[in-house]
Amino acid sequence: MSQPPNQPPQGGFGAPQDPRQGGFGAPQPPQQDAPQTPPPPQGAPQTPPPPQGPPQTPPPQGPPPGAPQPGYGYPQQPPAQPGSYAQPQQQPGPYGYQQQPGPYGQQPAQGYGYPGQPQYPGAPGAPQPGSRNPFKGKPALAIGAAVAALLVIGGGVYAVTSGGDDDPKKPVTQESGDSKNTESPSEDPEGGGGSGGGADPENLNGGRQSGDSKVLWYKPAPDAPASGADAPGMWITDKAAVKAAYKQLFAYNVGDGESTWDPIAFPQKICAVTPQKSSDDKIVVAYMSGSSDRAKCNQLQQVDLNTGAKGWKASVANGALFDSTLDVELSITGKTLMVGRSQSGTAYDVNSGKKLWDKTRFGDKCFPDAFAGGDKLIAVAGCDATGSNEHDEVQELDPATGKVKWTWQFDKGWKVARVFSLDPLVLYSTNEDKKQWNISTLGDDGKRRSQVEVALEIGAQCGWAILQRDLQGCSGVASDADTLYMPTKATTGANEIVAINLANGKEKWRVKSPAEEPMLPIKVEDGKLIAYVDASYDAGGQVVSIPVGGSNPKPTTLLQNPAGAADVENGFFSKAFDWADGRFYLSSTRLSGNDEAKEKLILAFGK
Repeated sequence: MSQPPNQPPQGGFGAPQDPRQGGFGAPQPPQQDAPQTPPPPQGAPQTPPPPQGPPQTPPPQGPPPGAPQPGYGYPQQPPAQPGSYAQPQQQPGPYGYQQQPGPYGQQPAQGYGYPGQPQYPGAPGAPQPGSRNPFKGKPALAIGAAVAALLVIGGGVYAVTSGGDDDPKKPVTQESGDSKNTESPSEDPEGGGGSGGGADPENLNGGRQSGDSKVLWYKPAPDAPASGADAPGMWITDKAAVKAAYKQLFAYNVGDGESTWDPIAFPQKICAVTPQKSSDDKIVVAYMSGSSDRAKCNQLQQVDLNTGAKGWKASVANGALFDSTLDVELSITGKTLMVGRSQSGTAYDVNSGKKLWDKTRFGDKCFPDAFAGGDKLIAVAGCDATGSNEHDEVQELDPATGKVKWTWQFDKGWKVARVFSLDPLVLYSTNEDKKQWNISTLGDDGKRRSQVEVALEIGAQCGWAILQRDLQGCSGVASDADTLYMPTKATTGANEIVAINLANGKEKWRVKSPAEEPMLPIKVEDGKLIAYVDASYDAGGQVVSIPVGGSNPKPTTLLQNPAGAADVENGFFSKAFDWADGRFYLSSTRLSGNDEAKEKLILAFGK
């Protein structure tokens, strides 16, 4: 799910895509007595043992320095020769229990090691006999990569370290004096190169074939520093496609690309946004408090996506010692905005900016260092960081009150890295020591529902989360109530999308990309999986639909993008994409700052 950060993403679970993104693992049942230390999954998934007491949360940790080795859970024999598969062996569970007989305790007829893959740097090629499985009774998946386990999820990455500012002030909320865009916005980045109202100065629709879609409109990227700049988020409403870039927020009519409202300019660069919009199309943007090295990502501004009106503003204070706002993460769940610091979080009413509650240290020195919001509000905490019981804990919180609904404790050594889905809750976790990874699904009661048992190299596109987690930093993965749709990693040519049954972790079906380019899930809509097939250097990309039922579904082309736009479509260093009302939107999430690159900020395709 990776490539060196200085290389453009190629797609796949190992290719960098957007700045700041992360991974997940198989959780363990909540404990009811004294908390214990479950290992954070960082390698091949394994079976969790029975609960050992109340869950606990280890402090946040960065991605493992090495890359996980391929393999399917059990300790493996010496690396297989290219073109062959290593034969996995059974091993005890992570809690010291032997695996139980039955479908999860049986040794697979054939190993799932990937042929010819490199060993995990600085670690044995495979888990040694006697190593313990973090999830009792379930096999674990190991995957080889050339980078740290938390980095095996593709995507361009820009890590931000959290320092130790100890300003104890509480957040201050205030109403903006004027809902208009009072700062002087820079010009709309349309300046001669953008396409609106049917214009196509760069002839991106040139050479369209019968049946091809067309570029409805496109916009060039605004000026950015030579070192580059983030362009996070993309929000589509019935009226507008809204995009953040560097210090500004732009909005374009979905139909013709004309400006919906004047760009909003912020005093300093944008440092975080809510990936979600509220039910009435509001978002919150965070921008820096200044331009110095000591500036904080602590200034919040609510914005109406349809009108551009600015609502409430707030300044988020640091927490206790070492709990800073050098970097924050934002999410919206229902009417609650969650602002995550490095070791705590504060919830606000997204409509008024009123502070609702704080999530701070709890249990066995557990510090909540990451949050994921949307369909549910999830907190991940690192516990007893320097002690013998170091572990991670996952909790579901009531967004209105902050009350804990349930807690799941991971075994020692396993780290929660990504959330692939919130409802159902699907977690990706890694184990640095074992060079393993795991994908598990938790039910509404916080208990493990299933664990993925499919052999695959994950191809979801995620950013790099070096010194902190980025739970919702992955794109190119989708789910519905019963199924996870995961792309395989594409090394050359076509990849596949694998449908995984969340009831038992087994494969339902897999579909190969209809072109010699990677295919990534976007969303499930009306009983069909919508997916995007990347453009190549000489062919436009595609949007396809795949029936989710049956055992051998075939993709149907919804849009075939024109070859004249292939170079632009294929040229994003990192990208966000969405499908809404028959239109496909593609935007950059990182600007290079190269004035000669003629970068595009956003394109819209349709019939």
